[in-house]
Amino acid sequence: MGVRIYHNSRCSKSRGTLELLRERGLEPEVVHYLDTPPSVEELKTLLRLLGMTPRQLLRTGEAEYEELGLADPAIADEGILQAMAAHPKLIERPIVVANGKAAIGRPPEAVLPILA
Repeated sequence: MGVRIYHNSRCSKSRGTLELLRERGLEPEVVHYLDTPPSVEELKTLLRLLGMTPRQLLRTGEAEYEELGLADPAIADEGILQAMAAHPKLIERPIVVANGKAAIGRPPEAVLPILA
């Protein structure tokens, strides 16, 4: 079973989710998404797997959210996707992909259903 985690090693939830996966005998593909940001197309795929909209995946507490004016409801999904691809700190984390599904590890245990 291939498992991928979009990981930020500075985030306690991301570290906890990675640890949870490893405790279950899984060695996921670790994507350090701040270093290698997902493309707009990859983000669209992740959103489809998550069943979320781009706005729902945004981290609203980041400085870039304010700086880019992303609270403006007039900004369309494509604009949000472009912002997340250019500023990956805006992407909620961690995202785990397994078995054709995805989940956000907040809390880390939220990824367990997609592993079965």
